Amino acid sequence: MNRPAVRLRLATRGSPLARRQADRVAERLAARGVETSVVVVETEGDRRSTVPIDRLGGRGVFVREVQLSVLHGEADAAVHSAKDLPASDDLAAGGLVIAAIPERADPRDLLVGSTLHGLPAGATVAT
Repeated sequence: MNRPAVRLRLATRGSPLARRQADRVAERLAARGVETSVVVVETEGDRRSTVPIDRLGGRGVFVREVQLSVLHGEADAAVHSAKDLPASDDLAAGGLVIAAIPERADPRDLLVGSTLHGLPAGATVAT
């Protein structure tokens, strides 16, 4: 007897990194027989990308709308970058949990450029 296919809608941001992460999760689920679709959600942080994060409220500006899409039934699960998740336990308040964390790649960042000498005094390099 064939089991009905499991289908999950994965919510994520539309940034290239978020899309790639969601695609990787979808690939891993597909390898286990789970059909997925990716639901792209625009967040406040995406819409107001020129405004400093602390002026947007600081916490959850890149995840809030993605989480709401799950809570409102528009998606079954969310795929986030851990760096975007607030350190506090805001997820549990809405009934959401961190259900899985896939194996991560090398966490070290790399800055590629011809020289740092051209940066003005006090310059900030951020990711």
